[in-house]
Amino acid sequence: MQIIKSEIKKQQQDFVDSKKIPNHIAIIMDGNRRWARKNGLPSIAGHTKGAHTLTEIVKSSIKFKIKILTVFAFSTENWNRDEDEVKKLMNLYEVFLNDQLTFMLKEKIRLNVIGDLSKCPNSLQNCFSSIIEKTKNNAVLDLVIAINYGSKDEMRRAMIKILDDYDNKKVSKEGISEKLINSYLDTKSFSDPDLFIRTSGEQRLSNFLLWQLSYAEIYITDILWPDFSEKDFLNAILEYQKRKRRFGGS
Repeated sequence: MQIIKSEIKKQQQDFVDSKKIPNHIAIIMDGNRRWARKNGLPSIAGHTKGAHTLTEIVKSSIKFKIKILTVFAFSTENWNRDEDEVKKLMNLYEVFLNDQLTFMLKEKIRLNVIGDLSKCPNSLQNCFSSIIEKTKNNAVLDLVIAINYGSKDEMRRAMIKILDDYDNKKVSKEGISEKLINSYLDTKSFSDPDLFIRTSGEQRLSNFLLWQLSYAEIYITDILWPDFSEKDFLNAILEYQKRKRRFGGS
């Protein structure tokens, strides 16, 4: 059995089994605002630190040969936050994406987005479109950013598309299957997550990938996202490798 020795925790002799690496990891990056309050800083400082954490976890994903990393950046419910905070967040996303383009091209990272971008500022929409186009041929890691995303909204939009295709006789009632429904979801191009990580200790899915996480292994940590390190990411992967995935079987 091929084994990759972790460079992070040599003293503890921890190992990552290269044959049990999760193909797809999904993360709720929770705790940015709490981190900021804890450190006496404005909320946007927590989000900025969280963006730097994401870069480090993307690097770790490449190191551990993860193929798909999906992160929850902004939910459909987050529009209810303070207007100034939302505006600063949208600007941060745009700055972050532009700053990371050279890195994504160098490391062969393909950018993807799920959610309804139409409500986002035009400049951010254009930024996403541009970088998605520039990175479309990269194939080392698919970085999927969920923005203005909610799983219930995703399902609602999928149902509308299915009904439209039914009216146009492209879909029959008999043809509606799980596979067909998958093909109408935002995540149609990706396999379902194998491992779901949530930081900050909250033990809920928060309307994130409700359909896709049906059989994902769940890993909850009390660590706030800005403090989440490669070591913590490794711990989640090692915990995943200890589990026996049954997919409803015995």
